[in-house]
Amino acid sequence: MKLPHGKIPVDLLREVVFKSLGVERSEVVLGPSAGIDGAVIEAGNRSLIVSMDPITGALERIGWLAVNVNANDVATFGVEPAFLFSCILLPEGADKKIVETICVQMDRAAKKLGIAIAGGHCEVTQGLKYPIVVGCTLGIAEKGKYVTAAGARNGDKLILTKSAGIEGTAILASDREKLLKKTLGYQTLQDAREFFSQTSVVEDAITAFKTGGVDAMHDPTEGGIIGGTYEMADASNLGVRISEEKIPVRQQTTEICKFFRIDPLRLVSSGALLIAAKPELVNRIIRSLKQRGIEASIIGDFVKNREERTLMGKDGKVRPLPKPSSDHLWLALARS
Repeated sequence: MKLPHGKIPVDLLREVVFKSLGVERSEVVLGPSAGIDGAVIEAGNRSLIVSMDPITGALERIGWLAVNVNANDVATFGVEPAFLFSCILLPEGADKKIVETICVQMDRAAKKLGIAIAGGHCEVTQGLKYPIVVGCTLGIAEKGKYVTAAGARNGDKLILTKSAGIEGTAILASDREKLLKKTLGYQTLQDAREFFSQTSVVEDAITAFKTGGVDAMHDPTEGGIIGGTYEMADASNLGVRISEEKIPVRQQTTEICKFFRIDPLRLVSSGALLIAAKPELVNRIIRSLKQRGIEASIIGDFVKNREERTLMGKDGKVRPLPKPSSDHLWLALARS
C-alpha cells in the first residue's frame, strides 16, 4: 500500500511503530501515543516534556517554523519550552546562504520564546530536493504538573484560539505567491504571509493552563482543525461535536483555500490551539486569553459516546466528522 503524504495512518502506527520501541524504562511515564505529540520522562522530582517534529512542506520560513512548531507541542502540556535540538538536512547544491537563512530564523524564533538551541546536526543529503529541519524540544515541569491531549473529559467544552489554517495559509501565500497573485490582490497575499508571525501557541497554552480548568490541549497541525479535534477525541476515548459556523476562518485563508479548492478546516493550523476545558471555567479561560490579545471561541464539546463525532455544517445539517487523511496543504501543492 502506497502511503499518502504527511503523517502515516494511525492504524500503521499501532500495527508497526508502537510495537518497535526498544526496551521499557520506568522513567518513561508517557511514551508514543496516537494524538499525543510528546513524551514525559521522570527525572527525580521533575517531569521532562519532550517532543519532535519535522518541517517538510515549507521553504521560505522553514527555520522559524521548526522552532515554533516544536515549541508548540511542549507548550500544549502547559509547560514552557526550554531547549531545542535540531537536525538540518540540506539539498544537493546548497550553499552558505541557505545555512545562514535557516539558522538566523531559528535563532530569532528561539530568542523570542526564551529557548536555548542546545545542539543538533547539519548536513547536505544526497537526493534531497528541498531542505528539511527536524526539531526536538524539551521543557521542564514540576513532577506531574502538566496536561496531555488525552485528558479531555465528558462534558468539556472545546475552545479554539485564533483561526483555522494559519500555517497553511502562510506557507501557500509565500511558496505559491507567483501563482496566487494572478487572482488574489497584493494586500491579501501580504497579509497572508504575515500569518507566520502567529504560528506560536506558547502564550495561548501557558495562559490557559495557568488560568485553571484546562483538562487537555492540542495544537492542530497536519489535518487542521478537524484532524486535531479527531486526534484529541481518539486520545481521550471520547466523542466530540463541533460546529463549522463557530470556527473562525480569516478572509485570507478563505480566498486561498477557494483558489486551491481545499477545505480550510483540514489545512495545517499551527498557531491555533485546541483546549478542552471544564464548562464552569471556560469563560474565565477565554477572558484570560483575550486580555492578552488572543481571540478564542467555543467551537464544540466532548461527549461520552466515542462513536458520536459530528460536524454541524453552516447549513445546520449534522454530518459525521471526517476522519483525518492527508493534510490539504499537500493537495494544494500538488494542484499548483
